[in-house]
Amino acid sequence: MSTMPNPPRNLRRTVLPNGMIILTERMEHLHSVAMGVWVKSGSRYEEAPLNGISHFVEHMLFKGTRSRSAQSIAREMDSIGGNLDAYTGKETICFSVRALSGHVPIALDVLTDLVLHPVFAGPDIERERGVILEEIKIDEDNPDVLVHEIFTRNFWKDQPLGKPILGTTETVRAFEQSSLFSYHVDRFRAGNMVFAAAGQLDHDEFVEQVAEKFHRVAPGAPSLHGEPPVVSSPIVLRNKRSLEQVQICLGVPSPPITDENRYATLILNTVLGGGMSSRLFQTIREERGLAYSIYSDLSPYSDTGSLCVYAGTSAQKARDVIELVLTEFRSLKEVQIAEDELRRAIEQVKGNILMGLESSGSRMSNLARQEMYFHHFFSVDEVLSRLEAVTSAQVQQMAQALFHPEKIAVTMLGRLDGVKLKRTEIVC
Repeated sequence: MSTMPNPPRNLRRTVLPNGMIILTERMEHLHSVAMGVWVKSGSRYEEAPLNGISHFVEHMLFKGTRSRSAQSIAREMDSIGGNLDAYTGKETICFSVRALSGHVPIALDVLTDLVLHPVFAGPDIERERGVILEEIKIDEDNPDVLVHEIFTRNFWKDQPLGKPILGTTETVRAFEQSSLFSYHVDRFRAGNMVFAAAGQLDHDEFVEQVAEKFHRVAPGAPSLHGEPPVVSSPIVLRNKRSLEQVQICLGVPSPPITDENRYATLILNTVLGGGMSSRLFQTIREERGLAYSIYSDLSPYSDTGSLCVYAGTSAQKARDVIELVLTEFRSLKEVQIAEDELRRAIEQVKGNILMGLESSGSRMSNLARQEMYFHHFFSVDEVLSRLEAVTSAQVQQMAQALFHPEKIAVTMLGRLDGVKLKRTEIVC
């Protein structure tokens, strides 16, 4: 069966005199626009005493500007049916809004106002400090979130990439107004931001509107990138008797986001634990009934990454689960996957990519991420052709490159009831 090529994306890129990049994708069939300010910063670029400040600043930007209170921001967005959102990651912070195309001027004004003109009022800082401390407690009470945090903390031990995005109770309690202003001045600079938008818009008109808001923003960007983090591969057993299950994270270093082998790595992860037909799901859940939740996931960053397997099971079954995961590692190294399994994984990834690009918000995010990490825009057909080119031999080669016993880190959290695991028992 022949397939029609995907229509070309209507992409435009403009760089303002101060260095800020504006990206748009015109989507004629929509009635709305999704737009976002992306800041090249995040928790991995924080000094230890300031761990969590990126996330704290993200929260505080919604608490009022020089001309709008937090309530005014909320009411103004509701009055146009707009959705305002934000998130902080390890390497990026994003502030976004989605609104009908006729309300773009208002939505843009609110978004840029909160990003550029925060006041960091003292009473608001104290209130939000309490909110974030409660958010930290939520993560500590959520076992599958907590086991990933413990795994990450030890995988990149004593390095910023291993620190929690939310920070710790100690660091969050110590943030002051002056440190928030210093962070904002240093990171929210024109050369360190990308403004992306997708939907029913005209590029030239949109650039003119954005330029009016951002032309006074200081140029340049802070120097954030250092050496790639060093990976540790410890075995961490954390007893927490309040949990009914043992939470398991088992992971290895994987290629960074721009690595040429990223497509083979993506297929490898999909075959291993990326869906209901994956080897781990079929073997550990369907055939053996050892776990309800079992999957593998990739976390790629600019200069490193991890492939992590997660499972929740009982203390009596924990070692069996780990042994079965290691068996799948070994199998992927020793035997090339069959053509039908390769085909199924490729189609699964293609479907995820294509369906993920059906909304203006996802296309806006895709624009920004490609600019920040690749400085190049890959067409849908280009990405799909790279996926189609992945072979069983390449998947096997990636398994052989990734799955080394000495590189495997394991974290177990829960009611361990005497469960032990030695390095000599990790064989694949």
